[in-house]
Amino acid sequence: MGFSCGFLGLPNAGKSTLFNALSAAGADVEGYPFCTTEAQIGTVEVPDPGLDKLAELFPDKEKVNTKIEFYDLAGLVEGAHHGEGLGNKFLSEIRGVDALIHVVRCFDNPDVPVEGGEIDPEENIETIRTELMLKDLETVENRLKKLDDDQDNLRETYEELRDDLEEGVPIRNHEFSDVELKDLRGVSPLTAKPVLYVANVSEDTSQDCIDAVKRHADEVGAKSMVINSEIEAEVRELGLNREEQKEYLSEWGLEESALDRLIREGYNLLNLITYYTTDGPEVRSWTVPQGADAETAAGKIHSDFVEGFIHAEVVSIDDLLEMGGVKQARDQGLLKTRGEDYEVRDGDVMHFVTAH
Repeated sequence: MGFSCGFLGLPNAGKSTLFNALSAAGADVEGYPFCTTEAQIGTVEVPDPGLDKLAELFPDKEKVNTKIEFYDLAGLVEGAHHGEGLGNKFLSEIRGVDALIHVVRCFDNPDVPVEGGEIDPEENIETIRTELMLKDLETVENRLKKLDDDQDNLRETYEELRDDLEEGVPIRNHEFSDVELKDLRGVSPLTAKPVLYVANVSEDTSQDCIDAVKRHADEVGAKSMVINSEIEAEVRELGLNREEQKEYLSEWGLEESALDRLIREGYNLLNLITYYTTDGPEVRSWTVPQGADAETAAGKIHSDFVEGFIHAEVVSIDDLLEMGGVKQARDQGLLKTRGEDYEVRDGDVMHFVTAH
């Protein structure tokens, strides 16, 4: 699995339409609040031209792309942190994702009522931002109550987080030690997750709305995108292949699909890279954090690979494709033997030699 992300936003922001366009998972899409009453999950293959070329080099092997998971979550409203709407259920479902995609309504449709009565991206963003921080404040206070007397260092950390949350400072703005990070993973605070803001637009969306979303993202050090979920939904419904999709989207002045853009931003957001394996009956792509070592990469495949790790044989995908095979790359001295501390590079093709 590459990564997972949850779509959040006010009711009728277009989350489910976008979710369906990206994943074709068939979530209900209706023009009334709380149509999405529980998380819908869609799994999507990550398009990878490098893996496609590897599959051509090894035509007898099955191609296995990295996958990502999209979660379409119930609309969030003011008071969600203490259970308004579907708040507590929503907030528990969102804890497990790696990143958040905040869909901000920038389209006008008389058939789809606007939460709050009018389109206001700044208020939209602030409502959800506040609810996430209030839920984290509750989480932090509960964690403080459970800390033992010999955990003074953690107590100091959580007290600082509590004070900052009360001042409107999200947890992602902090730096933590390894010990603190390990403890935080146990409570999975929501505002520690990276956020991508998506302005969901229509043909007649005002530039002011788009600018407001981008401005907020810039202010908090986040990324933003503009997506017309209706156009993306049409592409999916037409069942076009990738080349046909590009041609169709170009008619709307779009160079690539929302899925491709979102995946790229997701990898950047989470600092992820891709490596490949060609062993056995598969050519396969894998995802690891930037800076991961060879032992960590081996563990993505199987825990036994970590326990029995001897070394990794590594060649860049560009060199392997140019040479036309593993033997040729080895003969040219391009296949290198690396130890467990080797830092994996984006585009590495790896074979792990283990004692098992």
